[in-house]
Amino acid sequence: MRVLKFGGTSLANPERFLQAARLIEKAHLEEQAAGVLSAPAKITNHLVALSEKASLNQPTDCHFDEAVNIFYTIIKGLHAENNNFDLAGTQALIDREFAQIAELLEQIRAAGKVEDAVKATIDCRGEKLSIAMMKAWFEANGYAVTVIDPVEKLLAHGTYLESSVDIAESAKRVDVASIPKRNLVLMAGFTAGNEKGELVLLGRNGSDYSAACLAACLKASACEIWTDVDGVFTCDPRLVPDARLLPHLSYREAMELSYFGAKVIHPRTIGPLVQTNIPCLIKNTGNPDAPGSVIDSDENAAEGLQVKGITNLDNVAMFNVSGPGMQGMVGMAARVFSTMSKAGISVILITQSSSEYSISFCVPAKLADHALSVLNTEFARELQSGALDPVDIIKDLSIVSVVGDGMRTAKGIAARFFSSLAQANISIVAIAQGSSERSISAVVPMNKAIEAVKATHQGLFSNKKSIDVFLVGVGGVGGALIEQIKQQKAFLAKKDIEIRVCALANVNKMLLNENGLDLDDWKNDLQNAIQPSDFDVLLSFIKLHHVVNPVFVDCTSAQSVSNLYVRALREGFHVVTPNKKANTSSYAYYQELREAARQGSHKFLYETNVGAGLPVIENLQNLLAAGDEVEKFEGILSGSLSFIFGKLEEGLTLSQATLLAKEKGFTEPDPRDDLSGADVARKLLILARETGLPLEFEDIEVEGVLPRGFSDGMSRDEFLAVLPDLDAEFDQRVQAAKKEGKVLRYVGSINGSKCRVAIEAVDENHPLYKVKDGENALAFLTRYYSPIPLLLRGYGAGTDVTAAGVFADILRTLHGGI
Repeated sequence: MRVLKFGGTSLANPERFLQAARLIEKAHLEEQAAGVLSAPAKITNHLVALSEKASLNQPTDCHFDEAVNIFYTIIKGLHAENNNFDLAGTQALIDREFAQIAELLEQIRAAGKVEDAVKATIDCRGEKLSIAMMKAWFEANGYAVTVIDPVEKLLAHGTYLESSVDIAESAKRVDVASIPKRNLVLMAGFTAGNEKGELVLLGRNGSDYSAACLAACLKASACEIWTDVDGVFTCDPRLVPDARLLPHLSYREAMELSYFGAKVIHPRTIGPLVQTNIPCLIKNTGNPDAPGSVIDSDENAAEGLQVKGITNLDNVAMFNVSGPGMQGMVGMAARVFSTMSKAGISVILITQSSSEYSISFCVPAKLADHALSVLNTEFARELQSGALDPVDIIKDLSIVSVVGDGMRTAKGIAARFFSSLAQANISIVAIAQGSSERSISAVVPMNKAIEAVKATHQGLFSNKKSIDVFLVGVGGVGGALIEQIKQQKAFLAKKDIEIRVCALANVNKMLLNENGLDLDDWKNDLQNAIQPSDFDVLLSFIKLHHVVNPVFVDCTSAQSVSNLYVRALREGFHVVTPNKKANTSSYAYYQELREAARQGSHKFLYETNVGAGLPVIENLQNLLAAGDEVEKFEGILSGSLSFIFGKLEEGLTLSQATLLAKEKGFTEPDPRDDLSGADVARKLLILARETGLPLEFEDIEVEGVLPRGFSDGMSRDEFLAVLPDLDAEFDQRVQAAKKEGKVLRYVGSINGSKCRVAIEAVDENHPLYKVKDGENALAFLTRYYSPIPLLLRGYGAGTDVTAAGVFADILRTLHGGI
């Protein structure tokens, strides 16, 4: 015999009810079948609400009427499918059951409370009526039906609302031989009977457990749990779209997963099946041809997966019992957990410090107040004497667990688990490993549980790496970056990398989409956006949608945006930027940025701050990390000034070279921003700080290309009109250098603690002699690179080059690289 259990969603309406009936029929034609049914979806919620509201003397009509209508809708659909279905008789049964419920509700109102025994008889009516409807359907189709009364046949011990079945005794009551082989068997889930023959419940969602108990009693060949998903997944597919279906799990794996919150399996379902070695199949009513998941005793069918699943158990509170008197105090743990047991409080997770100074454990949040009360009573003397500190409680927690038989022999699972949590900026409150070595659990803040599951799944199961970009500034560099991301999509997909641009923002508006924006017409979309730019909205967005790897990309030149970096890093963003303002603000802020990145295990990347697309910062950091020291530095750090001074060498005047550079887009809209030397000074300050010099911007000596005070108070056009006044002076300097076999270059230099940017004449032996046409060049004379300096040289101007450098930094945020 096969036992098939159908949950509420599989019985929610006439179409699904009929599908469940067909599956039972199909199984019965192959091998005698027994169907165990839950109440149709929403029914139990309505029934629970009826007794609760009646006890408070609140209106119950809406719940009553909606529950009745759900049943009416189903039986009318069944009759429409087969007019032999006993519509009148089934409707009369429904009416009688709800008339009894109405009488009980009046009694509850009069008493002002609901007794557990009465509540149990109300809460389980949905299962009883599901069986009645299914029986009527099969009889209408010519089948003989045997209905097993669970109150009579399943002996359970416990309370009216939460009992456990005695399998051995129940098996004696269920006389398999008395059931005709041709008869189809039905039994209501969720219910059983106590020693007095009274109806008791098996706990909310206990119909899976009912099916397992019946399968054990019948010595069934299989127990099939039919639900609304294709089987057991590595984690909840609603949270992680690329969660994998698990074709096979061992009993132990399934029990661990269900214990720590896997919703597709009820925690107690597996126990009865283990005793009789009955395989359990998890199948989808809506997709019956899918293979589903098989749960059995085979612990070696690993299918190459060391970890089988990731679960999160929410609404947990953690207690910490600690104090100076605990060390060496015999029996403390026994007293703590004995107290919990006597109070009927289930302890979910336990961890103890090696110093014996504290014991921590988790309980369901709804029992936290009761647990605190009984602990304070038990340890009143120790608390009063100071041997124990006041019991500490942390609420709003979740337990995230990784489970798998293969973990017993695998190395590095724990490291990958905790590394994934760290990458997602999730703090761990406590850690525990099961003695079976099949599970590792971390207690985390409940508002971070979904991120924890997503991050852990990506770290343990997925080769695919995802980056969620939040881009502020969509001008030249930002716009070029968007186009590069679009162009590289297919190439990166081959490397299992996906970049989703989840936000685009300019100074006024922003676009948001948790699944990634469509970038085909992003300019018009942003222009038509109605959401004002607001960093707080971005923060709320990543929390609401549990974004695991957010990268804040600032392609503006705004100080106000750079001021947000510390906060962004602390809120879980990586920060990538070509904006130099943050690194050239006060030295205190410079240090604060690095501390925020270090504490949050996030990256602050700014390679394009100095050399556009040249790998300057990373190379310098690697040199210093390897123990090298910078003794002297000289560099051309401005693509625009590289171009202008190269043209002076070729015979153009200063004004001609400047206008040409402006036309080619090398300069800022106002060329004075380049000619002032301030941009080069900022880049030099960044390099100086990277080498360890605690300098401020005012410490940089700056000789601008323009004489001090030149063009003050003028507009840009007025400045360009008077710029030729400097041509003769610059021509003289060019010619003087030429006579000495030298050329003019705009150079930033570091010599000891002295930093200077100025026009210098260099000869052909100087590493910067041939640098022009928009190139950048940086010469580092170090302890290792001496007397010949390390020279980094390449194109240093243009939005595409800078955008490419930003793009490379974005990819560097990936854990493990590309």
